Amino acid sequence: MEHIQTREQFDEIIQSDKPVIIKFFADWCPDCKRMDMFIDDVMSEFKQYDWYEVNTDEVKGLAEEYEVMGIPSMLIFQNGEKKAHQHSAHTKTPESVTEFLHQQLG
Repeated sequence: MEHIQTREQFDEIIQSDKPVIIKFFADWCPDCKRMDMFIDDVMSEFKQYDWYEVNTDEVKGLAEEYEVMGIPSMLIFQNGEKKAHQHSAHTKTPESVTEFLHQQLG
C-alpha cells in the first residue's frame, strides 16, 4: 500500500480512470492498527487495484472534504470522484471490508 504524503499526490491519484482504493487512518487509532493486521489478505484478493493510504493528521483537510467522520475508512475513487465510502464502524473485520469491495468493484 503506497503512502500518500501530499494533497497534490492525492489529487493526482484519484484522477485514475480505473478504481483506486484509499484507506484513511491515523497513527493513534487502535482500530486502524487492528485493520493493519488483516488488510494484507484483503489486498491480495483485490490485487488488480491500486491501494493507497493517507494519514489524516499528515494531509490536513482531506478527511473533512470527503466526509470521513471516523477512521479507518475505505474510499474508492475513480476519475476524480468518490465512488464509494465504507465508514469506520464497518471496517472492523476482513469480512466486512471484503464484502464492501465485492459490492463496489464486482
